Amino acid sequence: MKESMKKLLMAGLLFAMVLVCAVGCGKAKEESTTIRVGGMKGPTSMGLLFLQEKDANGEALEDYEFQMVTSADELLPLMIKGELDIALVPANVAAILYQKTEGQVSVIDINTLGVLYMVSGDTDIQTVNDLKGKTIYLTGKGTTPDYVLHYILSANNMLEEVKLEYKSEATEVAALLAEQPEAIGLLPQPFVTVACMQNEKLQVVLDMNQEWTRLQGEDGSRMVTGVTVVRNEFLETYPNAVKNFLQEHKESAEAINSDVKKGAELVVNAEIIAKAPVAEKAIPKCNITFIAGDEMKQALSGYLEVLFEQNPTAVGGKLPEEGFYYVK
Repeated sequence: MKESMKKLLMAGLLFAMVLVCAVGCGKAKEESTTIRVGGMKGPTSMGLLFLQEKDANGEALEDYEFQMVTSADELLPLMIKGELDIALVPANVAAILYQKTEGQVSVIDINTLGVLYMVSGDTDIQTVNDLKGKTIYLTGKGTTPDYVLHYILSANNMLEEVKLEYKSEATEVAALLAEQPEAIGLLPQPFVTVACMQNEKLQVVLDMNQEWTRLQGEDGSRMVTGVTVVRNEFLETYPNAVKNFLQEHKESAEAINSDVKKGAELVVNAEIIAKAPVAEKAIPKCNITFIAGDEMKQALSGYLEVLFEQNPTAVGGKLPEEGFYYVK
């Protein structure tokens, strides 16, 4: 009888252990996945580079699959079709994606603040009012740099006082400035650094970030270049994976800002900037950051409102709803 009882107890314990293992393994399986991340070859993805290196060395908290493209237009269909889980895109493109997917994506962080600067060899330009009667060369008529400049000029009652001349590419503006340093150009990083290195007479005369903040106030919105979005289906299925990504994205962004020399090597290896000396000078000016939660919502929502007022189609026809901002 005792032997029979012992066998019964052993069988019960074995069954309990199998149950625990099954439940535990089930949980592990549910939270184990490869996170497919897409980004563009520019400042918005520079904050990912240290994480990419960690992943390549097998040191990351999650398994990642990174895909780098040259245009945000390449990322949108991949997100819509569910072929990417997370994407780093321009702020207005995130709003457009939200509308196209009928609210099936959320912004989880801001990865890059403003990268626009006014460049010239004209040292008399110290304020926006000093642009009166001048010609400003820029790219992308009807794009976010254009809207940002219109907002800043309008708020300073200067829109009618300047002439805007559009070029097809930033490289064209940079080349013009290299030959005519007395001209004025609106450029993003890293083209600002390239232009200034090509002609020592050139310098940043106006920082669009500072001009934006001056108009908005310290508690207002920020000038936002890039944000990180996630498919809500992925977020709901793998919340811990997204949490780990946010932690590692933050650490990676901090790493490139604190170790610029190593960051420059990674930027060159990723074919974002061709030469390390240029990358080393450009990185501190690229405003690579990590802003999440309520601070992210405040900074981004106001920025999108400004774009919406300039042209509603810039943000997908209407402003995103509350669910657009992941603030947990």
